[in-house]
Amino acid sequence: MDTYLTIGLAIIVVLLVVALAGALLLRRMNRRTASLKRLLELADRVEADLKSCRIKLKQAHAVMSINPDLPAASEQEAANAVDAGLRALLQQRIWIRDRAPTASQSELDAAVQAMGQTRDRLRPLLDALGEAQDDLDAAMREHIRQDTHP
Repeated sequence: MDTYLTIGLAIIVVLLVVALAGALLLRRMNRRTASLKRLLELADRVEADLKSCRIKLKQAHAVMSINPDLPAASEQEAANAVDAGLRALLQQRIWIRDRAPTASQSELDAAVQAMGQTRDRLRPLLDALGEAQDDLDAAMREHIRQDTHP
């Protein structure tokens, strides 16, 4: 009878160890999945921010330009900066595709943090660009109003 009790306790201990290992593995997998999801979401948001920036810059330069069909030097510089940002983002997406599946959790966490910091740096610039666009639109409306009502 003691033999059956010892075997029973050993089986219970083994089952508890297996259950604990499974729970830890599941937790790790869930964390990886959440990190990958967050990284992809941030990449999508950074891309949307950069494309929004491109559109706003084109609109601003079109309003300010004497001939909107000919890009000004500053417009070209701004377009180059946005394009560089999109190329850097493409490199990050390639890293996500090629390396993220085998990356360590700390590498994923670092990538998520870096992408979040990039977006945090872009947000004030986009907000300022939006405010400048609003001011420019208001100035143009005022200029047009003055021209039509001398």
